[in-house]
Amino acid sequence: MSKSVLTKREKQVFDLLILNNTTHQIATKLKISEKTVRNHISNVMQKLGVKGRAGAVIELLKLKEISL
Repeated sequence: MSKSVLTKREKQVFDLLILNNTTHQIATKLKISEKTVRNHISNVMQKLGVKGRAGAVIELLKLKEISL
């Protein structure tokens, strides 16, 4: 089985992000700060070599890391 690109927390953040949650809503639901949410998103974008949240979502869908 191949290793996931995402950490468990990054997956939680992106699962909420694709449900159209704001950074604030994600932070509240996961009981973390908004800065931490942004850091998780930035880390994923850097891992994938993409610019922007939409680019990260598209790549994660292609990699079957998340699903709609």
